[in-house]
Amino acid sequence: MHGNMWVFGYGSLIWHPGFPVAERQVARLTGWHRSFCMRSIHHRGTPEAPGLVLALDRAEGAHCDGVAFRVAAGAEEETLAALRERELVSSAYLETELDCTLVDGQRITALCYVIDPHHSQYCGGLPLEEQARIIAGSTGGRGPNRDYLWSTAAHLAELGIADADLDWLADRVRQITQ
Repeated sequence: MHGNMWVFGYGSLIWHPGFPVAERQVARLTGWHRSFCMRSIHHRGTPEAPGLVLALDRAEGAHCDGVAFRVAAGAEEETLAALRERELVSSAYLETELDCTLVDGQRITALCYVIDPHHSQYCGGLPLEEQARIIAGSTGGRGPNRDYLWSTAAHLAELGIADADLDWLADRVRQITQ
């Protein structure tokens, strides 16, 4: 991954990559979708009251629009170490490389963190109303779960990336927490 390392962001990486970025472009990953399918016991919840965080969940015919970040030259090793510390805290994510298409049509291979559907924190298929209830009431080491949702939804909107489920969840959680 030296010299031309790309990282695909679909959640908090979009608004807080945490590594030196040389270039960023909207990108599409096919065969996966953004989903609140991972119980968060560290960052946005606790073991006693798990929150939910986004993950890439495999789905036939699906796609996820996000942001591809090209890591600044020379920062690849430190970026990989930082991402592993951040994303692999509970081993529910699998680190993999997947092909993405940048908005300019260029095809790249990017480092991605996808959900392990066999991990105990996986909870794919929860109804949106249940997701909203969990997100509205959970807080972890990095703050309220709702702030993670709202920040992700706002940054996707700024980029012109539509995500109907995320928009619905953001509105519903606002209703619940008012």
